[in-house]
Amino acid sequence: MDEEENGKVTAAASATTGGGGGGAPEIPKKSLFRYNSPLVQVGLIGMVCFCCPGMFNALSGMGGGGQVDPTAANNALTALYTTFAVFGIMGGGIYNILGPHMTLFASCSTYGLYAGSFLYYNHYQHQAFAVVAGGLLGIGAGLLWAAQGAIMTSYPPHDRRGTYISMFWCIFNMGGVIGGLIPFVLNFHRTKAASVNDATYIGFMVFMAVGMVISLGILHPSRVIRDDGSSCTSIKYSSVSTEVVEILKLFLNWKMLLMVPASWASNFFYSYQFNNVNGVLFNLRTRGLNNVLYWGAEMIGSVFVGYLMDFSFKSRRARGLLGISVVALLGTAIWGGGLAKQLGYSRHHEPEVKLDFKDSEFAGPFVLYFSYGLLDAMFQSMVYWVIGALADDSEVLSRYAGFYRGVQSAGAAVSWQVDAHKAPFLSQLIVSWTLCTISYPLLAVLVIMAVKDDDGEDGGGEGKGESVIA
Repeated sequence: MDEEENGKVTAAASATTGGGGGGAPEIPKKSLFRYNSPLVQVGLIGMVCFCCPGMFNALSGMGGGGQVDPTAANNALTALYTTFAVFGIMGGGIYNILGPHMTLFASCSTYGLYAGSFLYYNHYQHQAFAVVAGGLLGIGAGLLWAAQGAIMTSYPPHDRRGTYISMFWCIFNMGGVIGGLIPFVLNFHRTKAASVNDATYIGFMVFMAVGMVISLGILHPSRVIRDDGSSCTSIKYSSVSTEVVEILKLFLNWKMLLMVPASWASNFFYSYQFNNVNGVLFNLRTRGLNNVLYWGAEMIGSVFVGYLMDFSFKSRRARGLLGISVVALLGTAIWGGGLAKQLGYSRHHEPEVKLDFKDSEFAGPFVLYFSYGLLDAMFQSMVYWVIGALADDSEVLSRYAGFYRGVQSAGAAVSWQVDAHKAPFLSQLIVSWTLCTISYPLLAVLVIMAVKDDDGEDGGGEGKGESVIA
């Protein structure tokens, strides 16, 4: 057990719904709508991500941020993921200091600014605003995803983490589905190459503003009570000095080092898929439709992996290894299909006619793009499950999630700049596929060495100490 995690969680048997003293935990009334239940709170963070990152995903998924020339979007996304890499790693510490309200409200405000910058770009074609807004969004996204990671991995019972993760992923990606409908409907009659209209960006901004309001409903982790009466965590607000030390320790933590390839890979392929598959092969309205179905595929993929990693075997370690194996096999098949398609066109020989969803040739490329969405959700849900199995403490998990998102964003920053510098499509595909492939055996080693079986123990991975929370 890592020293940082020893003694993190005090005995949850002393926790009551009122935060009381000793004795047996007070069992809360069973209700699906109990506000301080893990289910409701994970649902709320899902709604926040539905409105903010979900709409951002829909905007990015159109390729080039909805613009004909992707240069401004590539540079904005490079700025975004550069700051995201820094604040993703720091985000867990900031969340532990500020708590969910200030962290989430501040982070959500940056999403609307980013969408507004492309509304401005539609009229003035000056990319400076978009780049600055992208950098600010990177700060906000780093904070939001660190908070989300702590909530999603520490609140659920340990034997239902996959279920809660898949529930969150479905709510979150419904944002991409609805967000994809916005450009599809508002630009339905525009079949020729064009940038999306102003109403598209305004629609995104409205949803993002709603997400800011919903974020105020997220409770502090110490106030969230499971159905058995135990607290999800007993942490209080941390200090700056403590968080700086603990974050620096992550770079020497062998578990985090094993996750680096998976973290780097998990957003690296977006620039290739969004710009060079969806953006190159399909016309404007079809790109919007593809977005709807890409994020819909994410919902299916997350449910599938959540089921495997919660219900397939009694042994938690066996469930983890099965999930990794299934994702590895499907990932190899999907990237292999992508390679077959990519050999038919290149950056210097793009298709002369963009595909429309009414064309007979639409089915094959669409199935490939849909499969990329499936793989993304399966890969990321699998990684989140592994993170959640490493510890039980929200304070520790917020740092782990922040580290994962920080490295992930560094990879994304590189990938968007690689595309901005016109790297060959085939090279981008091969690097993306290779990074994913390398990550599978390393995650398997992590599960074998760091994830404990259930063997009658009432607890998750490290960091549980004498606690009965799981």
